[in-house]
Order: sequence, then structure tokens, then C-alpha cells
Amino acid sequence: MSIFVFGHKNPDTDSVSSAIAFSHLKNKLGFDTIPCVLGEVNKETSYVLNYFGLPTPKLIDNVKVQVKDLKYSFDEGVSGDNCILSIYKLMEKEQLQTVAVVDENHKLLGIVSMKDIAMGLIKGDFYHLQSSLENLVAALKGEVLTGDRDYFDGKISVITYYYKTIAGSLGEEDIIIVGDTYDVIESAIQSKVQLIVITGGKVLPEKYIAMAQEKKVTLLSVPMDTYYVSKVINQCNDVSTIMRTKNIIKFYEEDYLEEIKEEIINTHFRNYPIVDHQNTFLGFINKKHILNPQRKKTILVDHNEYRQSAEGLEESEILEIVDHHKLGDISTSMPINFRNNAVGSTCTIVYWMFRDFNIEIHKAMAGVLMAGIISDTLLFKSPTTTDMDRRAVEELNKILHMDIETFAMEMFKTGTSLEGQSIEQIFYKDFKEFNLETYKTGISQVFTLDIEDVFNRKDSFIDFMERTHKNNNYDITLLLITDILKEGSYILFQCKNNHLISSAFHVEGLQGIFVENIVSRKKQVIPRLLEAIHLIK
Repeated sequence: MSIFVFGHKNPDTDSVSSAIAFSHLKNKLGFDTIPCVLGEVNKETSYVLNYFGLPTPKLIDNVKVQVKDLKYSFDEGVSGDNCILSIYKLMEKEQLQTVAVVDENHKLLGIVSMKDIAMGLIKGDFYHLQSSLENLVAALKGEVLTGDRDYFDGKISVITYYYKTIAGSLGEEDIIIVGDTYDVIESAIQSKVQLIVITGGKVLPEKYIAMAQEKKVTLLSVPMDTYYVSKVINQCNDVSTIMRTKNIIKFYEEDYLEEIKEEIINTHFRNYPIVDHQNTFLGFINKKHILNPQRKKTILVDHNEYRQSAEGLEESEILEIVDHHKLGDISTSMPINFRNNAVGSTCTIVYWMFRDFNIEIHKAMAGVLMAGIISDTLLFKSPTTTDMDRRAVEELNKILHMDIETFAMEMFKTGTSLEGQSIEQIFYKDFKEFNLETYKTGISQVFTLDIEDVFNRKDSFIDFMERTHKNNNYDITLLLITDILKEGSYILFQCKNNHLISSAFHVEGLQGIFVENIVSRKKQVIPRLLEAIHLIK
């Protein structure tokens, strides 16, 4: 099972780049990982991926346990034209309680259980046969004396009467079982029955064989006596004649365990077929498979809090975390590798891990790593910037030989364009939720060089934030409109105590007020809000 490597919701360039690079590093170290994202990538990240010729990572919305993650029984299924007796022997040999009946394309047609076979013996139609000559020969150890018909569908009769008694009662739909009663055999041939099963294994005179050839009647000689054959022949029917096709509870491989668990527990069936969305049979699942499910394996980068991560993370097996944020609430049942450094970008940490393992960094990987560092440190203008970030970019550029300033401005210009984006899209493109003491807080941050566009829609932003604030029961809702060139942020807010904003940022509590040197949500905004909350208390 592949390991999913992903950053936080509303992915930014550092989150996506670190997922790509760290997945690459782990694969070089012998692991099987896939870089993923938890949402649509933004314009800046798309620019970076296109610039360095890398594909967008796989989009996932959760890591919940699915049916395809479970170690269910990967059975092949059987063809519906197999006879019941052969399927019974197969089930007995393989200790199967249920088999799936499939067509030539492996599509599920129905299912057969041991109970279905037993009920067929008790309540089945004993006077009708639907079977191939091949199945009859195999089940009855028969020898074909004549006839070129390969399939039979008709009424079964065991003939023990005087031949004149049956005269005129037999026809082309009939299949008869008879011993070496030649007059009955002759009468049946003249009636052009489908099949004559001759019991006892006696040699049949040649004239009857020639007569059957002329009338195109199939003769099958079997070694068993008439009583045995009459008891067994209905087990030569195609298994499709007893398969269940209605009220079958089946599951799809994409179904989530939480959705199917209750149905499995509360229904009485032993096995449940698994199919894909083309109805291709994949196997069976039963109660034992859901007791200890195999969980998805995950590695987290650029976050370590449940609310910022994939839905169902608690159902996954977290193997490793690489992050540069404060410690969050994620816990694991087993020890894991947790790399957390106070640097400006997760990509910085990943770069130094490449160095630690002495793994060569090719140009595309060097490019996304450098872009992630430049993005998260705002080209070293963010107070989160460290010497490790600067040194990492310096070393990476020895591989790339780029004009860093020009690349950064083009990246920021592309990424901060708000053209064609709705209020909601802008607000949630980089939004995170926090619990600051007892204050439930939502903070959105928009880096842009197009400040005018935001202020042209200022009232609409405020209205949207009022609704968001109320609907989510936030105590604080902030929108930081960060001007990269001016190295500061304009603030729009909703707060249960407006003095909190003026106290935190030492400005008037006015909508759209500019606060100098505020560019980092993590290192500046949250600490100031916490300090103000403590003062108010």
C-alpha cells in the first residue's frame, strides 16, 4: 500500500512543494509514497509547478478506511455454466461458504452459497434439466455414443414403464433416463427426444446407435444405476439456475468502512460481494474483515493539527510529520519520526533532510524547494525567516542558476492576482482555524499586489465575514490583506470584543486599518492576539 504525503487544507506553495519533495526523498530511500494535496492548488503554486515541469499532486479529500483498504477475500468467481455438483465440490475443497457467479467479463451475475445448493436439493425443480453435455459427461462419468448436441434444456423422465405405455407421450423436449430396456430406447429415439441417458454401463447394440444418429438423438452411456442417476442428475444443472440475483447486498471498493459497517453487523449474510463501478466482481467481505481493518498510511508536512488535515486522519496510520509550526493536537499510538524546526518554511527542513541523507537534488526538485522557501518567507521579508532558510536557497540556486529576485516577483505577481475570484474563494484560499485560549478563531490571509481590488469590494468582504463569523460561532474572524511590497497588512475583522484588535495591533479598531510589519500569521498575528486575550482577562 502506497503512503500518502500531504500538507494542510487550502494548500499553499510551501505545503505542496514540501509534499512533492519529501515524497521524492522517501522514494529515493526505498519507500513507496505518493504526493497529494487536500484541495485545489492556487495560482502561485500552479505557476511554480508549470515553471519546473512538475505535475500537480494527486487530489484527495480524506484518508478514511475504504473497502479497497481491507484485506478481503480476493476470489475469482465461477462461470454460470458450471454444474452445481462441480461447484459444490469446489466449495468443499476450498472451504468456501459462498461463490460469485460471473460472466466472461467478470461482471457479477449472482451468488451461490452452500445453503442455496442445499435448498435446491430440497425445493428445486427435479423434473427439469439445463446443462451442457460436457457437464453431464464429467458429473456422470459418461460416454457419448452418438449425437452432436452440446446443450440440453428439457423435462427429465425416468422410464420404467412398458414401451407401449409411453408411446406418443414423448417429444423433442424430453430427456429420459433408462436402463438397457431396448424397446423403450427405440421408442424414445423414434420420438426424437433430446437426450437418452442409458444407465448400467451395458454395451448398446449398434442398430440403436445408428438409429439415434439418423434421428439426431444424443445417447449417453453411464456406469451408474438408474436410481443413482435419477438422484444426481439435477445436480448437473447449471449453477446459474440456483444463483441468487435479487436482494443481494453488495459494496463498492470505494465505499467507506463507516458506511458499510452497520449494514454488515445488522444483516445475517455470511459474505458480501465487492464490485467496482462497472460491476466487476473483486471478492467477498465479511464480519471478520472489518474487525481489524488495514488503515491508510500517511505522512504529514507543513501541519500537525487535525482540523488542518485530511478528513478521517484519525483512521489512518501516521508514519511521520515534518513541520515548522507550533505543536498541535495530533497524537499517535506508536512512536513516529517528527521533524519540527523553527524555520520559515517546511521546504527548508526537507532540503536539509536531503543533505542529511546525501541524496542528490535534481533541478525540478531544487526549483520547487526554493519556491516553497521564497513563498513562505516572502523572499526573506517575513519575521519567520532564519539563516537556515537563506542558506538553503543559496545552496539550491547553485543547482538552478536563477535570478531569484525576478523569479520571486513573477511568482508573487501571478499568485496574488485576484482577477475572477469571488469573495468566498479569496477568503478561503488560505484560511486556518485556531483555538486561542477560549477564543475560537478563524484567520484568512491574502498576499496580493492588487490591494485596490480588495478595497473596491470592502463592504462585500465585511458582509461575508459577518455571516462566516456567525455561522461558525467564531469569537474572532480576521482577514489579513498582506502587501508584500509595503511589508504590512490591512485588517478586516469581526470580534466579540473590538478592543481586542486595537490592543493586539496597537492601532485604531477600524475596518481596513494598515498595520506595519505584520506579514506572518504564525509568528506575529497569533502571538499578538494571545497577548491581548491575556490582557483582557
